[in-house]
Amino acid sequence: MKPYKFILSGGGTGGHIYPAIAIANELKSRFPDAEFLFVGAEDKMEMQKVPQSGYKIIGLWIAGIQRRMTFDNALFPIKLLSSLLKARKIIREFKPDVVIGTGGFASGPLLQIAGFAGIPTVIQEQNSYPGITNKLLSKKASKICVAYENLERFFPKEKMILTGNPVRQDVLDIDSKRSEAISYFNLDDNKKTLLILGGSLGSRRINQLIEKELDFLLALGVQIFWQCGNFYMAEYKNFSEREDVQVVSFIDRMDLIYAAADFVISRAGASSVSELCLVGKPTIFIPSPNVAEDHQTKNGKAIVDKKGALLIKESELEEKFESVFNKLLYDENLQRNLSLNMKKLAKPNATKDIVEEIIKLIK
Repeated sequence: MKPYKFILSGGGTGGHIYPAIAIANELKSRFPDAEFLFVGAEDKMEMQKVPQSGYKIIGLWIAGIQRRMTFDNALFPIKLLSSLLKARKIIREFKPDVVIGTGGFASGPLLQIAGFAGIPTVIQEQNSYPGITNKLLSKKASKICVAYENLERFFPKEKMILTGNPVRQDVLDIDSKRSEAISYFNLDDNKKTLLILGGSLGSRRINQLIEKELDFLLALGVQIFWQCGNFYMAEYKNFSEREDVQVVSFIDRMDLIYAAADFVISRAGASSVSELCLVGKPTIFIPSPNVAEDHQTKNGKAIVDKKGALLIKESELEEKFESVFNKLLYDENLQRNLSLNMKKLAKPNATKDIVEEIIKLIK
């Protein structure tokens, strides 16, 4: 029997890339002889991250539509046509058994062409509020793996399976890694560690907040590990000169930094939320309001409603941040309850469950 062939597409941010890599890794563990191909957007971070994970990737000339009028918007129809033609060529030549999309610009043309060609397609929707691309693709999709309940108003109910989001498997057991983590990141084991996460691209508003509140936080005796993002590293790297502050653009060992962290301040992207549920560290979500349908607020609120995290809107940071963080730092009952409730929402078998659904399409 010929080896199975899988095409995966997900990109633009780590929240789309890492779930695709996690699915590929699980498929590879089940089918060591299988062939894999990733398809991404030419100038996005997947073109570096996917090869670093050991997989081949082909780029499409595609980008989303900007909210304001730009030259790129005028080019969108040409880019879309180019990407559809290239996607058709890729599918004809590679002949995949299944095509899997985890979101991002490139997954649209690819899954569209695969659907027209009669190839089974799987959508992995990470958010509590789907983007327009996945809503359109869902009509032809074979299966839709979702991370949140009550998405029937967006997707055909009979195609949906509640699986959760794929996460890095190395974050499943962090309790045993604390001493290694303290050493790896050169932290002080006698101080509480605050981890700042702005998402894979960084967050200007969270960076501005931490810059403004740095003296307040340090006066509380915490040490700060601050992931500011590639876009902002030049602007914020000098803060590493402060005692008990480390600023990095990207974190290569998320398992270890989660193990070291006592508190987390984070955006509420779907993958971050799913990972933090597994990790169970007391968390303050600061959702980005600048995403489609404000889905980060909805992602974070799904956890807050189950008393698993705290949430501060960007518009309320000035008035609420110091009092909320103060309470979190000193209220050990609150810390314990947040951790317990957050862990109850975790779906540690998400990657395996998604792969089981993919296998049903090829058996």
